[in-house]
Amino acid sequence: MRMAFKVLLTDYEFESLKYEEEIFMESGLDIEFVKVQCKTEEEVVEQAKKADAILNQYAPISRRVIDSLENTKVISRYGVGVNTIDLEAAKEKGITVANVPDYGMEEVSNHALALLLSWARKVTLLNNEVKKGNWDFKACVPIHRFNEQTVGVLGFGRIPRRFIEKVKPLGFKTAAYDPFVSAEEMASAGVKKMEFDEIIREADYLSVHVPLVKDTFHMLNKKRFSQMKKNAVIINTARGPIIDEKALIEALEKGKIAGAALDVTEEEPISMDSPLLNMDNVIITPHSAWYSEEAMIELRKKAAKNIVQVLKGEKTPYALI
Repeated sequence: MRMAFKVLLTDYEFESLKYEEEIFMESGLDIEFVKVQCKTEEEVVEQAKKADAILNQYAPISRRVIDSLENTKVISRYGVGVNTIDLEAAKEKGITVANVPDYGMEEVSNHALALLLSWARKVTLLNNEVKKGNWDFKACVPIHRFNEQTVGVLGFGRIPRRFIEKVKPLGFKTAAYDPFVSAEEMASAGVKKMEFDEIIREADYLSVHVPLVKDTFHMLNKKRFSQMKKNAVIINTARGPIIDEKALIEALEKGKIAGAALDVTEEEPISMDSPLLNMDNVIITPHSAWYSEEAMIELRKKAAKNIVQVLKGEKTPYALI
């Protein structure tokens, strides 16, 4: 008789796991749901060895972890990014890796839009000035009309497409860089395709929406900042290490670019010693772009459903490999 499937939750930050438990209970499968709080590779190796499935948030699922797995059929990650998981190692071992790429599409695109508008109208800056006793519009000089400025996006997947749909009615010119999307496809969305060097030079606002992979690590660096307009602002709701933070700080201090609006940083939480925290031309939020109550529930249910589908011998639409 088949023993219960062991589903290991490597780590989590939710107050309860009722949504995951509900999905597993309704699946018709005999599932033993084991919840732990692994921080290190060693802890994951110890806990995951006999697991049939792994549900993952931040704990490292490295090659060493994957090589130690004896029964695992699927690894499902809460979120879009899968940089916690060694995809190549999982592929070699025939383990399905799945994510939830569409749960926060509205939330992240809305957050990027909020950061854009706050910078374009300098709302955060003016709020801080008024609270310091400075009732003077000149604190925000200069501000330009939206239709005189270009919003560029790096990446043209679900989230940046939705972001552009929200930006266009405001009057901004729009452009995108994505080597995997044709100019015709972008044109059908009313967006001009640019090469990387071109969008770096032309964008007044550059919104980052690429995944963190080997080729995008420090994609925005000292060289790229030197090529940007002096009035350019970088918006990042993707992953912190896409930007070389040391080079960003230098570019901001030397006036090579005008500002940044960041929901993610290289180190999270950001160090309280970071110069970014003392810059009036930087807005920082705590990796919260993904969040709404509805998005959080959708994320958790879909991540659990990925596991159920694979354990039933079905294909999940969110399988990466």
